[in-house]
Amino acid sequence: MKICWYDDDRLGVVQGDQIFDVTAALRVLPAPQYPAGCKAQGDLLIANLDAVRAEIERVLPQAAARPLAGAKLLCPVAQPGKIIGVPVNYADHVAEAKADAATFTTRFTGSIEEQGLFLKATSSLIGCSEPVQVHLPNRLTHHEIELGLVIGKSAKNVKAEDALSYVAGYAIALDMTVRGGEDRSMRKSVDTYSVLGPWLVTADEIADPQALDLELTVNGQPRQRSNTAKMIMYIAQQIAWASTFYTLMPGDIIMTGTCEGVGPVVPGDRIHARVEGIGEMDVDVVAAGA
Repeated sequence: MKICWYDDDRLGVVQGDQIFDVTAALRVLPAPQYPAGCKAQGDLLIANLDAVRAEIERVLPQAAARPLAGAKLLCPVAQPGKIIGVPVNYADHVAEAKADAATFTTRFTGSIEEQGLFLKATSSLIGCSEPVQVHLPNRLTHHEIELGLVIGKSAKNVKAEDALSYVAGYAIALDMTVRGGEDRSMRKSVDTYSVLGPWLVTADEIADPQALDLELTVNGQPRQRSNTAKMIMYIAQQIAWASTFYTLMPGDIIMTGTCEGVGPVVPGDRIHARVEGIGEMDVDVVAAGA
């Protein structure tokens, strides 16, 4: 099932070139008890995804439809607790970073385990119908396409062999980045520098997340192209490792690392991103405040 938030916070299911308004399915959600209940549950919809999906199936035959084209697609996770990033997770990207120390700096070297995971501010998160805003025009902003995954249930100290059972679904992620010497969490948390979309594809529709083609173009020119099979640290390992440091909650997002071909974008550019089994999306780049 392809689930999205769109327009004025409507809940939708995407089928072909249509969005079906299934906002009525939200009535099965429990009323959160503030603040303790909200802290314990994570994103309310993701935490109750099974019940919501069952209600969606019930209301879908009578749901109103509209064309997908022209809909404003919002971030498919409304209230993530955290966004976790995995650094330099493709060997060819490691090589290009080492070959261009002037751009990528030499501050972060060593294995993924040595460098560690990083966190991105949730305030940086947008959907694909919103533009990436360049806030620091005198510095390089780079695109990084990644497979994004959304945690579906609380996870702590999980085993790698069980890790994928904690995934609610997958989406395309853009981990936009300001180049420089500051910590990753600062440079990657600029407003609008985390893009997730175009919708959430539930985990049952992705037979093997470790075998998906992904590609990105800018203004029609190819930039990035790879397959998730080429990851250095596989997705199940990422979840298991992250869960030893953090309790993962429903709605938490893991951006699983980018491949070679990262490059600059400037206002006026259009990014086109595609991940096999999920779909594709266009994201505009504009000057901040434009």
